[in-house]
Parts: sequence; C-alpha cells; structure tokens
Amino acid sequence: MNAPMPAAGRISIIGAGPGGLTCARVLRQHGIAATVYDRDPDAASRDQGGSLDLHEEDGQLALREAGLLEEFFALARCESQEERRFDAAGRLLGHRLPGEGETARPEIDRGQLRDLLLRSLDAGTVRWGHTLESVDGPADADGPRTLTFADGSTVETDLVIGADGAFSRVRAAVSDAVPRYTGVGFLEAWFDATESAHPELSELVGRGSAHAADGERGLFAQRNSGGHMRVYIMRRAALDWMAASGLGPQDTEGIRARLLAEYAGWSPRLLRLITENDGAYVDRPLFALPVPHTWRHTPGVTLLGDAAHLMPPLGVGVNLAMLDAAELALSLARSATVDDAVRTYEKTMLPRSAEIAGMLEGGAGFLLEEPDAEDLARLGAPGPDRGPGE
Repeated sequence: MNAPMPAAGRISIIGAGPGGLTCARVLRQHGIAATVYDRDPDAASRDQGGSLDLHEEDGQLALREAGLLEEFFALARCESQEERRFDAAGRLLGHRLPGEGETARPEIDRGQLRDLLLRSLDAGTVRWGHTLESVDGPADADGPRTLTFADGSTVETDLVIGADGAFSRVRAAVSDAVPRYTGVGFLEAWFDATESAHPELSELVGRGSAHAADGERGLFAQRNSGGHMRVYIMRRAALDWMAASGLGPQDTEGIRARLLAEYAGWSPRLLRLITENDGAYVDRPLFALPVPHTWRHTPGVTLLGDAAHLMPPLGVGVNLAMLDAAELALSLARSATVDDAVRTYEKTMLPRSAEIAGMLEGGAGFLLEEPDAEDLARLGAPGPDRGPGE
C-alpha cells in the first residue's frame, strides 16, 4: 500500500505538550487535520511546570509558523531575561540586564504557552484521558498503524507522531533506546506572592533568574508570572536518595534538614531559597537519551522533542521540540505523501539533534559548576549599585 497524501492521511499526535500542540497548530494552518491524544484527564489536571525562554531562532520561529507570535509577545515577559550569578557565599559575580526592546529570549510560563496553543486549535482536536499503551503495525512497510490505549480503545492511523516526552511510548516503535539517569537531580520548590511574602528573596533574584553553584551543588531561581517563583535545588545524588535516607515526598522538614546539611557553609541569604518555600519539594531527577540517538526510518512513525532527543535542561528542550514540530508540519504540508514528508523531516532533525546532544552530553553537571570567565563576560560584571549580593 502506498503512503497517503498528507491532506488525506489520518495523523495522530501523542502528547499535548508544546511540541505536540505546535505540530497540530501548524498543520491546521495548512489545512491538514490531526488528532492529539494525551494521558491527562483534562487541560487543568496538573501543574505544567516553570518558566520557559523561547529563542528567536527556534521557539519563536515555530510560533511565527503557527501564526501565534503576536499573541505570544502579549503574554511574554521580556524583563525576565535578566540574569544574576552568585557564588556560594552570596557574592554577586555577574548581572545581565536585557536591553530596551530586547526580544531574543523572553520568558513565558509553560502553562500559559500550553493554553495559548490549545486556544488556537479547533474543539475536539485534543482527546484527553488517552494513555497510549502500544503502537502496532508493519515496521518495514507502508500501511496503517494501530494505537492501543490503556482503556482498551484502539485507533487506526496513517502516521503517529511521538511528542510524548522523556518516557515516550511511541519511541519503542522505532528505537530500543531508553533514558538514563544523569546522576544529577533537582528538587523543585515553589514560592507564592513573592513580592509581599518573600520580599528579600524577590530582591535577591530580581525580575528574571538567579543561579549559584559550588561545583557539587547549585540553586537556580526563576520568576514566574502572577508573583510566583520556582527554585530548583540541584545536586549530585543517587536516583533513590530519598528512599535510602528514609524520607518520603511529603516529609518536607526531613528533606529540608538533609538539604541544609548538604549546603552547609552556603550564604544564609541563599539558603532561604531552600527553607522558605511554600509547600512540599518535588523530586525531579534528570534523565537523558544515549548520544547520538538515531533510528532507521520506520514508515508511519516518527518522533519529536524529548521523545526523539532527551537532553539535560540547558535551555534547548522546548525550543527544539517546537522547531521539530513546525518543521515536521511544514514537511507534511509540502510533500506528496506522508512517508516522503517524514523522510524529509528526519533528514534534517536527526543530524541536528545528534550534534546538539553531543555538545550537551554530560551537561547536567555543568549546572553545578562555578562560572568561568566566559560566563561572567557574557553576564557582565556587577556594578556597585546592583546590590543583592554585594
């Protein structure tokens, strides 16, 4: 059986994150229908995570193809491009303020971006409550694939696009690769009403982000919209460190005591980023796919974003996912058949992701390193009146 024309094909996207939704939106812009399946019961069932910086060369480019760039800038926070870098003693080492009108990497909350994309799609495009179990069908020939979901329902499709993240169920249809723990884990801490409830931390972090590290551990704070702030407590740790310490996810005081012992000697001002959070910590160990992660072309299946190239969180993940999504959608819009489109997309995406993943391999440890001269030159030396760490 020959692969169908994209406009006539049944296209299924697994995962309603930024990548999957961007792909569906760009396809819609070109008159091609797709259905997005997501395991969440609805759009508001869980927190979507922290703030994202979308780059001109990839994330913003994808939003331009989606016809949503103007709406993005109505929500984005250009002032959040401010960066501060401290040492463990609390000294301000570098401070970068965005220039007037700078739009290279504005921030937006992940939830706001998702809502923007969801609003741009026709009702019914996203099917909530669909947890994918398997992708079945001929691996070496054109022909429909069968998606089987956890509730026992099935869907026949001409193309399944795996946009289902780090532990993708679609990936198994093209690759045996599985994510590996990097040896670095995050604990996420939330702060509400930052200006009024945590004024000293608000002053410390500024309008964007603040980062401190000593080579083995670090702290990364980022402002979110609505007066919220998230802090990522970054450390080298065993994957099972919490259970091995006799702690559980809700043992906030026990985890806090463990962290204070690990961060002994750090500035008391910085330690408030560990001790003054509102609510429990969230354990987020970092995983990455083997480098390079490639696969032999498989008709009827492809991947984008973390499903294709899970890397350490160094500012490229969502941007690459959205670029992948836009390029795949445009290839489908411009190709004679679904299979031609996927081949064209993979010829660009796979080498690009392999190159970037190679540059970032082992990069989880970079998050814990003290800044070098190049980092500080990029940020700029702190002036005498930039006082949070002085």
